[in-house]
Amino acid sequence: MIKHYPILDIEKVIKHYEEKDNVPITYICTTDLRVSDHPVDIFFRESPHPEFGNRYFGLYAYNGDLMICNADNVEELEFGVVENDTGELEYSQSHHDYKSFDNGNMIDGGRVYIRSNNCKKVYVVQDGVMEWSALSEFSLRIINA
Repeated sequence: MIKHYPILDIEKVIKHYEEKDNVPITYICTTDLRVSDHPVDIFFRESPHPEFGNRYFGLYAYNGDLMICNADNVEELEFGVVENDTGELEYSQSHHDYKSFDNGNMIDGGRVYIRSNNCKKVYVVQDGVMEWSALSEFSLRIINA
């Protein structure tokens, strides 16, 4: 189980966009999409947006306004995870989102890098699902060295 910390009310967002676009919407995660400390809530729709062609979109607040962006590049990112004190998996949401737990585990770096003392798995987003990636095992030797 991966623990997320969304910025917005996920249920309200899903309801709004499902009614607006008449397609199912799924919350995926909250992360920055490039080198920044500005995480966005990422959502998925099975069918590409009819006007813009993207299947993922991100929502975030900027200067008091709600902004939307294409988030298709989320499928190119890796999410190192560690166990928190209750056994849930957590990831660093952005470049300077350092998380540490009483069990001694820590994670940092967002999508820029994965710095951890006990990262055992790397997750990726594929077709609207965040899942463990066997292909990322090579990265684990680097980040936990």
